[in-house]
Amino acid sequence: MLTRLTLTDFRNHASASLSPNAGFVMLSGPNGAGKTNIIEAVSLLSPGRGLRRAPLREMARQDGPGGFAIAAKMGEDADIGTGTLPAAPDRRQLRINGTAQPVARLGEWISVLWLTPAMDRLFTDTKSARRAFLDRLVLALEPAHAHHASRYEAAMRARNKLLAEPETADADWLAALEAGMAEHGEALGQARTRTVAALGEAMAAMPTGDFPRAGLALDGWEGGDLARLLRDSRGRDGKAGRTLVGPHRQDLEVTYLEKSQPAALGSTGEQKALLIGLILAHGELVADQRGKPPILLLDEVAAHLDPDRRAALYARLEGRGQVWMTATESSLFDGVSGSRFHVEAGTITPN
Repeated sequence: MLTRLTLTDFRNHASASLSPNAGFVMLSGPNGAGKTNIIEAVSLLSPGRGLRRAPLREMARQDGPGGFAIAAKMGEDADIGTGTLPAAPDRRQLRINGTAQPVARLGEWISVLWLTPAMDRLFTDTKSARRAFLDRLVLALEPAHAHHASRYEAAMRARNKLLAEPETADADWLAALEAGMAEHGEALGQARTRTVAALGEAMAAMPTGDFPRAGLALDGWEGGDLARLLRDSRGRDGKAGRTLVGPHRQDLEVTYLEKSQPAALGSTGEQKALLIGLILAHGELVADQRGKPPILLLDEVAAHLDPDRRAALYARLEGRGQVWMTATESSLFDGVSGSRFHVEAGTITPN
C-alpha cells in the first residue's frame, strides 16, 4: 500500500501530499478540486499513461515550470519517484530507491487497477479501448507484459515505416523486425489468454448477487506463425499503411452470463454493474496469484450506485487492500472506516 504520496506541479497541485493508511482512502470535494488528479497520480505508479491516458506534457501544471514529479512511499519496501523534466516534457523518468529504472519495471513493485466514469461505455467502445483495458488486467498479474507490449509496438512502428517505402526497405532489417514482433507478440497473446481464462473461471464461480457475472473471450487473433504471416502480409500492410495481422488486432468479448447476451446490449446500469464485478473479481485474482492485493482506484463510483449496491460494494472491498475512492459528497462514504481527505483548489486536508 501507499503510505505517502507527494505531488509537485502535477495538474492543479503545485505542492501537495497525503499519508493514507491501509484500507479505504476517501477523497471528497467539489468538482474540479483535483480529486481525480490525485488518483491519476497513483495510477502513474504503474506502467503506461495512467487512467486518463493523457500526454505527459498535459499533466504538468499549467502555470508551472513545465515538468512534474510524483513521489510515493510503498510501506517499507520502496521509494518511487516518477515524472518529467521541463526540458523533456514528453519523456517520463523513473527512480526506485534512488536508482534510475525503465518505466516498465514499475509493474514488478506495484499493481494498480482503476474504474472511472469514462469506462462506463467500455463494452460499446472501440476494440483498442477494450484491448487497453485487458492489457491493464494482464499487467497486474504478469508484470513482464509491459516489456513485451512496448517491444512489440516499437517493432511494429518501425516495420510500418519501412513498408511505406518498399523500394528502399532493407529486407534483412524487415525480417528482423518481424522476428521481434513474432517473439513478443506470442508472449502478449499467451499472457492475455491466461488472464482471460483465469478471470473467466473466477467470474463463473462467483455467486449471483449485486454485481452480475461476466463471461470473457478473445477475438481477432488466435495465434499462429506470426513471422510467416507478417512476411506474407507485407504487400497488403504496405498499401493499408498499418499492420493487419497480429495480437494488436485482438478484442475482448464480454457476455452477461445470467442473460446470455453480449454486455454491450445491457442497460447502462447493467453494464456498470458488470464492469464493477469484473474489477472486483480481478482484484481478488491478483491477490490470490501475486500474494498481495492491487491498489484499487474508484473514481466517482459511489455516486452512480443505489444505496444497497453501494453498501454491497463497500462490504466486498473491506479488507481487500488499499482502495482509493472519490466523491463530491463525503456522505457517500457514510459507514466506511478509513483515511478521509477533503480536496479543494489543489489543497488536500485530512478530514
